[in-house]
Amino acid sequence: MPPVLCRRCPRQRRNPVLKGRDLTQTGISRPMLRRLYEWILALAARPSAPYALGAVSFAESSFFPIPPDVMLVPMAVTRPEKAWTYALIATLTSVAGGIAGYAIGALLYDSVGAWLFHLYGLDKGADAFREAYAHYGHWVILLKGLTPIPYKLVTITSGFAGYDLFWFIVLSLITRGARFFILAGLVGRYGVGIRTILDRHLNAVAAVFVAVGVLGFVGFRYLF
Repeated sequence: MPPVLCRRCPRQRRNPVLKGRDLTQTGISRPMLRRLYEWILALAARPSAPYALGAVSFAESSFFPIPPDVMLVPMAVTRPEKAWTYALIATLTSVAGGIAGYAIGALLYDSVGAWLFHLYGLDKGADAFREAYAHYGHWVILLKGLTPIPYKLVTITSGFAGYDLFWFIVLSLITRGARFFILAGLVGRYGVGIRTILDRHLNAVAAVFVAVGVLGFVGFRYLF
C-alpha cells in the first residue's frame, strides 16, 4: 500500500547547511548576511577552505578591511577538529601579509601607504602613531595586534618608522598567534554553544563585530 500523505501535518524544515545539502538546490531566498554565513560554513567542508582563510588573513594585514576572524570562527565551529590548523594558517598568513604591509611602509609610504591611511580616515593620527614607536615600539605591536585597532596600521607604520624587521616578525607571530589560537581554543571548548548562537542570533553577532571594528577605528583617531 502506498504511504498516505498528510497535507495538514507541518513539514519540518531542515537547515541545508547542517545537513550538508547544496544551498542552490533549496530555492530559498535568504538575506545577504545569512547567505554569507552559510557560504562560509559550506566553504569549511571544501578543500579550498584553508586557501580562502589564508588569502583573507594575508590581505587584512596590509590593505583589506575585513578581519579574518569573520571566517575563522564559523569555519572552526563547523570543523572543530581543524580549529588549531585554521588558527595556524591565519597566524602565518597574517604575519606574511604584515611583512607586505611593512614593505609598503618602508618603500611605498608616500604613494600606497599614505593613500591607504587616507582611505580609512586614519591619516590624521599617523604622525602621532609614528612618534609612539620611538618610546613604545614593542608594546605598540603587541597591543595593537590584539585590539580592534586595524593591524594594517601597525604593519605599514612599522615599515615607515624603520622598526627592526626581525623583531617585527617575532612580535607579530606572538600577538597574532595569541589572538587566533585563543579563538580556536574557545571554539574547541564551546563550539556547540557558539554554533547555536550564530545560527539563532547571526544579526546580533554581526552587529557586535561591526561595532568592535568601528570602535577600533574611532579609538585610533581619538587616542592619537
